[in-house]
Amino acid sequence: MNGVSIKNHRVLFYGNTAGYIENGRAIVDPMFHCEELKDYLTMKQGLEIEWTNGVYDRLAGGGLDPDGNAPVLKNCRIHQLKPEVDVMMKFIGYDELLERFGEPNPDNYRVVYDGQIETNDLDAIYEKFNLDHPPGYQGHSLSMSDVIELYDQNGSSFHYVDRFGFKEIAFQSPEQEQQYGQTMAL
Repeated sequence: MNGVSIKNHRVLFYGNTAGYIENGRAIVDPMFHCEELKDYLTMKQGLEIEWTNGVYDRLAGGGLDPDGNAPVLKNCRIHQLKPEVDVMMKFIGYDELLERFGEPNPDNYRVVYDGQIETNDLDAIYEKFNLDHPPGYQGHSLSMSDVIELYDQNGSSFHYVDRFGFKEIAFQSPEQEQQYGQTMAL
């Protein structure tokens, strides 16, 4: 009996859903990292492996789309206002920010987290960055005036943490403008 297989775009390891297949890559939870699985995916299947924390929990928790596939898990950046920014800009709702200071300016923000977490759901992200900060998080608990960025190879969406919920905004960090500019110039 072979302990490793792929069925319905799922990577199965001895009966456990260890990951999924997406765009020619195997997205696999690192808790299953072993030579047997690595050899099967790279040598026998010709797949690139991306070891991603939280994949097993998400798949085991039913995090599937209507077709039974694992939804694309985007990367997440948390932008918070820099310490030297006018204190009156901090911890205010979006409408008040617009009225007093205009649109959120990426130059006033710094990235305090950049990585992947178990969800793309903004409410779950808000909860995570208030109750259970992931490793590498260097900011305060998520609050009004912060910006959540969800991104992948197709681009980014930015969400201002408002009084109630989130407001999608046009926001581009200086690093991204520079990256996109360099990409276009090549």
